[in-house]
Amino acid sequence: MNIPEQLSCLFTAEVQAQDDSYAIEIPKNEIETGYVNLDHNYRVAVLTSSTESDDTVEPSPDTSQDSPQPPVTEGETRTVEIEDIGDQGDGITRVERGFVIIVADTEKGEQVRIKIDTVQENVAFATVVERLSYFD
Repeated sequence: MNIPEQLSCLFTAEVQAQDDSYAIEIPKNEIETGYVNLDHNYRVAVLTSSTESDDTVEPSPDTSQDSPQPPVTEGETRTVEIEDIGDQGDGITRVERGFVIIVADTEKGEQVRIKIDTVQENVAFATVVERLSYFD
């Protein structure tokens, strides 16, 4: 499946009945991190959560079969805010298209300058170059 460059965030949600319509709840974290702004209009794509392989999803006729490249490269430095802590205790931040970067030895809310060490198709790993500040 081809994911467009304009993808701001990606999350799982249930469709909920509301009077004469239905709604999808956007996680608070998406608003807090700025990936979704309350004063903007968005296009919403609904993908099934079936257990079938992604191979059964038909790509749009005007899109390429190639997967988009990660928005970071090895050796690149960036300034980021650690948004969450993962199951292994490492910091997690997201950049363009919601791409995840895992940063060891960081705390939630910490702003750091990082160096990208390893880039995989859907995640990158980085180390802290400089600690800038904490947000509460």
